[in-house]
Amino acid sequence: MRNPFQEIGTSIKSFGLLLFTIATSFCSYAQENEGDYIDGLLDELFFNEQQFIDELIESDFSYNFLYTSVSYNSNTFFSGRDTGTDQFNLIPQLSYYHSSGFNASISGIYYQNFAPSWDFTSVSAGYFNTIGSKKSIIYNLGYTKYFYSDGYNGFTNSLDVSLGLRNKKRTLGTSVSASYLFGTEESYQFVSSSFANITLKRAAAFALRLRPRISFIIAKQNITIDKVVIRANRPVLKTYNFDVFDLLNTQINIPLSISLKSWDFELGYNLNIPNSLVHEDPLKTTSYFNLSVGYLFDFSQNK
Repeated sequence: MRNPFQEIGTSIKSFGLLLFTIATSFCSYAQENEGDYIDGLLDELFFNEQQFIDELIESDFSYNFLYTSVSYNSNTFFSGRDTGTDQFNLIPQLSYYHSSGFNASISGIYYQNFAPSWDFTSVSAGYFNTIGSKKSIIYNLGYTKYFYSDGYNGFTNSLDVSLGLRNKKRTLGTSVSASYLFGTEESYQFVSSSFANITLKRAAAFALRLRPRISFIIAKQNITIDKVVIRANRPVLKTYNFDVFDLLNTQINIPLSISLKSWDFELGYNLNIPNSLVHEDPLKTTSYFNLSVGYLFDFSQNK
């Protein structure tokens, strides 16, 4: 089967990694006492990984747990771009976190209409900590290895760093992450996100929250575009190949989440506003829905 994204060459892999990085993010916020601690983790676990790390560091308890989740996205857009092929994607993930700062995860992504459908598997390891006496700045350093089903070896490694900051009430925050992708090719990408956290309903072992977020995705890409141009009053198909470092997409995410004991559920609406690059025609706004289900296995001594 012909790859429907072949016209943009190997940049699809980098675009796919951007999609994957955003879709596998999650977060958490600190609670006021030990009884609320694990419940607090589950309240926020899907939203943004940097804020989840924030929660772990600020707690005074030892923790040692696995978190597993599956995310469904109703359509697939690469850097917000509509390729004309409708297809859903699935992202399963298993993550481990320890109070020493060590974290690790294994994940992957399945596309409905790709061949092979299972695009790649990623294995990650990292370390997180704080800067400053007030622990207001959180950082995470990590390395990721990618294993592609089709033998692709362009971007097989990633070095990652992220920083996060939020207000005292934990209702507003922002984070910045950077990745250096390398293999036989190399690229780098930046994602800046700002968020709000609105509690709609809170009860024992239950929380309902709305977490709107806006993200700006910037990356270095090598792009190949076939475009019809007029030469000597005749239409001619011309191929453009160029490197670009620019804003690729602005994404607005509006997720509604439910935490129930050890379970997390999220339903979200996502709006993409892609930025047209040089030689690209004007791009349309795209949107899709996401659904996520997660479960936490807690092995901590402090419960």
